Amino acid sequence: MIEAAQEDPRGPAVEKGGLKRILGVGFGLAVILGSTLGIGILRTPGLVAGQVGSRSAILAVWLVGGLFTLLGSVCLTELGAMLPQAGGYYVYARRAFGDTVGFAVGWSDWITYGAVLGYVTIAMGEFSAVLIPSWAPFVKPIAVGVLVFFALLQWTGVRISGRFQEATTAVKSLAFLALIAACLAHAPTSPVPGAGLAELPPAAPGLVGLVVALQSVVITYGGWQSALYFTEEDRDPRRNLPRAMIGGVLSVIVIYLLVNVALLSVLPIPALARSTLPAADAARAIFGDRGGRIITVLSLVSLPPLVNAIMMIGTRILFAMGRDGLFWRGAAIVNARGTPVMATLVTTAVAAVLIWSGTFQKLVAVASFFLAANYCVSGLALVRLRRSEPRLARPFPAWGYPWSAGIVLAGAVAFLIGVFMEDTRTALVAAGLLAAGLAARSAVSRWRRGRA
Repeated sequence: MIEAAQEDPRGPAVEKGGLKRILGVGFGLAVILGSTLGIGILRTPGLVAGQVGSRSAILAVWLVGGLFTLLGSVCLTELGAMLPQAGGYYVYARRAFGDTVGFAVGWSDWITYGAVLGYVTIAMGEFSAVLIPSWAPFVKPIAVGVLVFFALLQWTGVRISGRFQEATTAVKSLAFLALIAACLAHAPTSPVPGAGLAELPPAAPGLVGLVVALQSVVITYGGWQSALYFTEEDRDPRRNLPRAMIGGVLSVIVIYLLVNVALLSVLPIPALARSTLPAADAARAIFGDRGGRIITVLSLVSLPPLVNAIMMIGTRILFAMGRDGLFWRGAAIVNARGTPVMATLVTTAVAAVLIWSGTFQKLVAVASFFLAANYCVSGLALVRLRRSEPRLARPFPAWGYPWSAGIVLAGAVAFLIGVFMEDTRTALVAAGLLAAGLAARSAVSRWRRGRA
């Protein structure tokens, strides 16, 4: 939760002109749940069911994907508690590998969140148009309006935007639990799609099917790392970050398993495997024609805490890079309420341009490559810092190191290779964007040296 500032032996809780240390474990939980729960869990169960084909295998894949995510959160929590600074992945890459790698990770991470910001606000416009068809011609203006609203929310300060995150995440979580309860309560009497189909004995899933299913599940857990970006604003990151990271991931695992149990209680496996939006099919089985509308509302409810979290994360990345001199130093300007104002303006403006141009659609595909690559670099940073700075205080050492780090790194590298093999062209576009950012930084550095 957000806590009032108190006297702290380490120094003042609020540094003039800097970020405010007023966030707590409640915000950490909210930003993880708010960033993770969403449309993915409403869609992905059908894809997983199509790959593995049996109830026990479906639940096992979701559990294994969750445990792998939990292992990753344990490893990166060591870095976050050890280096409690705004910026997330960027901070760890720069500390371990220097300015060039740090800039590459920060630049690509910021591009990723900017693209996703455009994608999610467009989704809010599209869902609004489904509920109010007369709004269909105005999807992009709605998306930009949503973007401006959240930028203004940031401007009011971290205390208000943090409380908004907590409140909207609570509403979202309750909505998901209500869907789960409805499925379980109505399962015995619900007319399910495909109920007349003869169910064949499930075949053992093949290796390729298991890999595809696990990859899809791990993607659906994306967002678990969100609390890492706010450690500088946490009153006690060494204590609160492990609680938020581990508690947040465990909460998501439980909700995801319950969603799958609920869907399996309403839909037979053949129907689930054929469905592109199984949550809507289950809702229609329970509520009739209103089911699709209910899922649209649930999808819409799931997005505000996601937009708020993405906006806050993107601005923290720019803030950290600006403060370190790897980006325009104006990005490090913070108002009296703890908001990096110029970083917020730049992030909002870029996302608005992406929305109007439609470029975000191309960048969303690039984002998956950047996410995989930056996760790999962060895992390597953990290993590098263990060797290069063994005396650095580690309030939360990763459980089971080095085996845990090895498993996480192996999985991250495999995921990165899979993304590259699946869409090599997009990976090359990502490399081009990264090269452009590095070239621009090099040119600015030469210009600064020339003026010195």
